Amino acid sequence: MGDIIYTTPVVRCLKQQLPGVEVHFLTKPAFQYIYDGNPYLDKLHLLKPSLGETIAGIKAEKFDYIIDLHNNLRTAIIKFRTGIPASTYKKLAVKKWLSLRFHLKNLVAPTHLVERYMQTVKFLGIQNDGKPIDYFIKADHSLTKLLPPSHQGNYTAFIIGATHFTKRMPNKKIISICNQINGPVVLLGGNDVKANGDEIAGAIGGKVYNTCGNTTLDESVFLVSKAKNIIGFDTGLTHIAEAFNVPIASIWGGTAPELLGVQPYKVKNALVIGVELPCRPCSKFGLEKCPLGHFKCMYQIPEDVVVSFANNA
Repeated sequence: MGDIIYTTPVVRCLKQQLPGVEVHFLTKPAFQYIYDGNPYLDKLHLLKPSLGETIAGIKAEKFDYIIDLHNNLRTAIIKFRTGIPASTYKKLAVKKWLSLRFHLKNLVAPTHLVERYMQTVKFLGIQNDGKPIDYFIKADHSLTKLLPPSHQGNYTAFIIGATHFTKRMPNKKIISICNQINGPVVLLGGNDVKANGDEIAGAIGGKVYNTCGNTTLDESVFLVSKAKNIIGFDTGLTHIAEAFNVPIASIWGGTAPELLGVQPYKVKNALVIGVELPCRPCSKFGLEKCPLGHFKCMYQIPEDVVVSFANNA
């Protein structure tokens, strides 16, 4: 999700800076929602069950260029079999692997993924417009339908979900932080962290409202767009939240933003929080448990820094 949301500035700049250009985007069906309703896109294509069907659809469109922002085996086959001129994103895969394997902190420059993506369209004269990522909320949601009266204004949105364990903060530490936040707190996440949200809300009481597993992604995005500020981990919803320029405290455990280039992008008030440890980062995308068993990267996150942000941002 995060990789795809950061492609939106490329699509916007192409559409706005090339007169008469027609821009199409190809992605997996699971990520269709990121580009639904995007006014800078002329057509959204979804991967078919077979790669051959997908390639046939691409050939039928008679494209002038392919901008390959994924650079994997599938896109290499697509470029080869269509023969369409292409510009390809440079992944720096070897440098990233060496950086992760041997903890070489300065091997990969902390260039944001958006900036790396933009290099693929530089040959067309496209320049980065310096604006945030795009996400367009799909429906006319209402706070009165999603939150109780006590939480409909001036709330902190705490995104407690993440795909992997080493990206998520332990419940007891979240409880401690929420107890120190002055205003109401709204917990956000999928059904996989609904029980976590129930435990956190149950331990604190009425100040915390748990929406995990009870809202759609679009509703969750709406809720972060209306928040006073946001606390979140390395997960898609935290990255999507950057589209609304709401203050964000981005907390990192076993992964590292500088390795992936996905620190908050063009957010006026953003705080990146992570602990310097010889074992961190332990993975590129997260693991199901701490390899060393201590999980210091999350347990040692300074609570006072997070609380101060929530109370003052």
